[in-house]
Amino acid sequence: MNPGPHKEERPVPHEAQPQPADELDAEAVRTWSSLALAALGRARDDIDAINVYPVADADTGTNLYLTAESADRALTETFDNAARAARSGNGTAEVTGATEPTSLSEAVRAWAHGALVGARGNSGTILAQLLRGVADVLGAEPEGRQTGPGGLLAHALTRAAEEAYAAVAHPVEGTMLTVAGAAARAGEAASAAAGTAADVARAAYDGARAALAETPGQLAALGRAGVVDAGGCGLVAVLGALWQALSGQEPAAEAPARGAATPATQPADPCEQDEDGPAYEVIYLLEASEAAVAELRAHLDGLGDSLVVVGGDGLWNVHVHVDDPGAAVEAGVVAGRPYRIRITHFGDERRRGRGERAQRAVVAVVPGEGLAGLCAEAGATPVLVRPGEAPATAELLDAVRRAHAREVVLLPGGTELRAAAATAAEQARAEGVRVAVIPTRSAVQGLAALAVHDPDGSFDEDVVAMTAAAGATRYGELAVAERQSFTSAGICQAGDVLGLIDGDVAVIGAGLPETAEAVLDRMLGSGGELVTLVLGPDVPDAVAERLEAYVQSGHLAVDTVTYRGGRYSAPLLIGVE
Repeated sequence: MNPGPHKEERPVPHEAQPQPADELDAEAVRTWSSLALAALGRARDDIDAINVYPVADADTGTNLYLTAESADRALTETFDNAARAARSGNGTAEVTGATEPTSLSEAVRAWAHGALVGARGNSGTILAQLLRGVADVLGAEPEGRQTGPGGLLAHALTRAAEEAYAAVAHPVEGTMLTVAGAAARAGEAASAAAGTAADVARAAYDGARAALAETPGQLAALGRAGVVDAGGCGLVAVLGALWQALSGQEPAAEAPARGAATPATQPADPCEQDEDGPAYEVIYLLEASEAAVAELRAHLDGLGDSLVVVGGDGLWNVHVHVDDPGAAVEAGVVAGRPYRIRITHFGDERRRGRGERAQRAVVAVVPGEGLAGLCAEAGATPVLVRPGEAPATAELLDAVRRAHAREVVLLPGGTELRAAAATAAEQARAEGVRVAVIPTRSAVQGLAALAVHDPDGSFDEDVVAMTAAAGATRYGELAVAERQSFTSAGICQAGDVLGLIDGDVAVIGAGLPETAEAVLDRMLGSGGELVTLVLGPDVPDAVAERLEAYVQSGHLAVDTVTYRGGRYSAPLLIGVE
């Protein structure tokens, strides 16, 4: 990424071969997407290395790449679906995956939607909104377009910058937003001079490069480190891909990764920055109305910083840095339905930013937002699951990578996840990470294992101790029967409360408190020192108080701890150690 001599033009891979044309169609968007993904892939490590703002966590290049990858995947699926439809409608006629979708609108909206649902980090979330702004203009019906291809593209870039600024709670100059704004202005100027779409793209690319070079003088953190803005660097790569897609010419040089340090300072380690900011990054997709999201923005703005909320039409991507991740997730619950929740502890990310790996980390699969926050506060990387869903191998592997440690203990939390956990562990080992999978069958067993975790001891001893703690924890769960069925405890009716012990139905009752007491009697019959209660979102505190008193009255030497499982957790989880 460092500036150097102009490169000779290189052929573009066949699947992304740009066709010089002053036309914005679905195929041009597909080529732009493919070239942008390739450019971000080449620049990924260099962009990570200069990531100093807003958090020096060395992941901006990675986040931009993963966001672009999700967008490109969605666009490719749109083309593939069109190809299958055409194939089925043409009998024996040969139809390839290059078949164009029905419209430019379909292509750009699929591209933007893919970026929205796969957005990672601050930079990826902003990129998703930039693509949404482009889609809002290019995706309009032909009769709604008031200008030719050059003017249309310029308008799209302007809308993209405007929507990106609006999505950020407190815009800061010297960032990706500044670069987007400069690109839009340059594109509008080229359009006003009757420029073609390729001319507008080239002007936007050049304007973005010039603005990027100025960012160290606009933002103190960049000036001290002697680097340009990492997110802006990625955006320049995306705009270079746009020009290449429309002109057939490869950008002559990559964007410079470093700028001049401010006069008062010397270039510094990009990762030496104030660590007094919020401790966690929280990201989730949210299904909610615009009115609810407006209230959510105001609430999250009071909880932390780096707030970015992008999307629309009922689906949003929420990104914020906070000290209380549980509160950020609960705010989403109030606004609508949050899912794909990711909570990252910046202590681990800052180590990554310094090129360091933690010696050991824990990845825990948990069925509840409250439990996810609890595990994150304990230093683990949580993977949240919802009822009826299970994380795929790729999601578990991603969590192991995000833990960024030489050694990882993986707590799958259910027998149905063991195969996926074993496969993720095998792939992580191939990448040089030592991984141990502890066969936890319930979240309460995971909590027991996490309680004895010793990151400073030997790996083998830690795994043995955590495995022993999990194995010594009997687990129970209360659920409500959805229909009449046969169980190991007899026939249940719809609406009955089922008390499960170690995965089997042991008690059938009419009410949750009474059934829970019966389950506790059986679980404590063989002894125990600690009872863990995890309450579901609709269970009142009075139930916990009743069960705590019940345990105390019959087992004076047994302690009880209670947690809130939060949304997606079972009505009641019970652990007895």
